[in-house]
Amino acid sequence: MEILTVAEVAAMLKISKGQVYELAKERTRTGELRGNPIPRVRIGASVRFRKSDIEEWVEKLVAHDK
Repeated sequence: MEILTVAEVAAMLKISKGQVYELAKERTRTGELRGNPIPRVRIGASVRFRKSDIEEWVEKLVAHDK
């Protein structure tokens, strides 16, 4: 299992680290649940991501877009 940092996910998706944090949030500013947040894991105060989860998440987005 490969664990990624926010910076590594940002590089993988070619977006900013801020966008990764925003996409990983489970709720909007109004408290509503988001439809499809990036799956994340909290390890202490750090946010980490399993590479396989990110790849699955992207595949779901691609399939939904078709």
